[in-house]
Amino acid sequence: MFPNTFFLNNELVINSTAGEVTIAMLEDKRLVELNSEKKDQGFQVGDIYLGRVKKLIQSLNAAFVDVGHEKDAFLHYLDLGPQVQSLNKLIKLTTTGKSPDPLLTNFQVENDINKGGKITQVLSPNQWVLVQVAKEPISSKGPRITSELSLAGRFVVLVPFSDMVSISQKIKSAEERQRLKRLAMSIKPKGFGLIVRTVAEGKKVAELDKDIQDLVAKWKTTFELLITAKPPMKILGELNRTSTILRDLLNPNFANIHVNDAALAEEIKAYINGIAPEQTEIVKLYKGKLPIFEHFGVDKQIKSSFGKTVTMANGAYLIVEHTEAMHVIDVNSGGRVKSDGDSSQEHNALQVNMDSAVEVARLLRMRDMGGIIVVDFIDMHNPLNRKTLFEKLRTEMKRDRAKHTILPPSKFGLIQITRQRVRPETNIITVEKYPACDGTGEIKASILLMDEIENNLRYFVQEQNEKELTLFVHPYIEAYLNKGMFFSSTTHKWKKKYKVKLKVLANNAYHIMEYHYFNRTEEEIKI
Repeated sequence: MFPNTFFLNNELVINSTAGEVTIAMLEDKRLVELNSEKKDQGFQVGDIYLGRVKKLIQSLNAAFVDVGHEKDAFLHYLDLGPQVQSLNKLIKLTTTGKSPDPLLTNFQVENDINKGGKITQVLSPNQWVLVQVAKEPISSKGPRITSELSLAGRFVVLVPFSDMVSISQKIKSAEERQRLKRLAMSIKPKGFGLIVRTVAEGKKVAELDKDIQDLVAKWKTTFELLITAKPPMKILGELNRTSTILRDLLNPNFANIHVNDAALAEEIKAYINGIAPEQTEIVKLYKGKLPIFEHFGVDKQIKSSFGKTVTMANGAYLIVEHTEAMHVIDVNSGGRVKSDGDSSQEHNALQVNMDSAVEVARLLRMRDMGGIIVVDFIDMHNPLNRKTLFEKLRTEMKRDRAKHTILPPSKFGLIQITRQRVRPETNIITVEKYPACDGTGEIKASILLMDEIENNLRYFVQEQNEKELTLFVHPYIEAYLNKGMFFSSTTHKWKKKYKVKLKVLANNAYHIMEYHYFNRTEEEIKI
């Protein structure tokens, strides 16, 4: 489907609460996407509304349309679509009782509008328009809409009033592209165009035809609702976020879908049964005592990936800053690199940058960061290394379903990325209140403390060749690390894993998140 998207172990973990459904997508147990959807939420990407033009803004060449949201939706002239006059004609005929054929078999299509025209030539105040949500409401802005309607299926996208057949650019084989185009042309309904999706690669004509018929039935439903509709009104809702993800991503390599709600599990099974009946068994109802996200390690990954500072296993870390105009990501080595000359520094910089490229690509997908993103990688003098980094980032970003553009590194080592934003960015507060000051201070997520202590231990042993270490921590942390029988304690497991002499001692003067390492000569090792 998408190049290099799927691994051997792809899973969805779905947490359903009273008012919200949160979907975590895992690739080899690593969190890569997090989608949240409030129940009964409107104005999702793909929803179709009958709206009324409120006002035309000639300076913007755009219109504001009432679709029922507290903020009027924005419709630019370039988003009208070339066949908007045909759509307007259909709305007028349908709403005045002169019902044309819903299949558009004998519908007389109007001429395309001029690409350089004015909004006032096409729309007028109070006019009824059929529009589709292209971008969800973000912050103080209303939804962005388009009159170029499309109905997305699993294998194809149906486009009314068009006669074109196009094939996804992600299908690279010229032979396969020709095959799909021939199939699509042979089964394309009159009055409709088709966009063949990447997932259609290798599929038979019967599968494509069934998908088309389902979409045509959807269009009939839209048409029937238009007969009695009054603006503002929702005409056709997009699938819920869960079904949309399954429609776009489900393939034979999907291992499991874990759900903590019985009703939702049955709903997902029914949906999968309609599109891929052989995969219904992958849906599993979670009945464990722990919260589902905690059981599958999702909570911990959320805490480690949504803060301002994102730490990586190699000791390097990212600083993520958000401004009104852009997102900025700064790559830091953490001061943990060997400095045995310029060549060694260049090699270390390349290694940190390559690891960071993987993490940056994951963060963009997971947080759904859109707009302009600037990544400040560690400076590298070798042009070949800069090219290697650029190609690595491009490869990792191929897994991203959002449209994006990546520019080569600048002279200052900056890489600029633009990424499509169609819904609000996922933003989760990960800091916690510090208990020692009555909640007036904040600390980073305590669940990450053990990982941080172990990462530093790994670095001291493997990179600095330390053979004997003493770790001083708060008494609570000391009790946790040394609890249990001698051979079952966390301290013993670390000793065995890293082949190091390790003592964990308590210091009552330390706060709960404070810790310090000392070597065999009782000198503190600075982190």
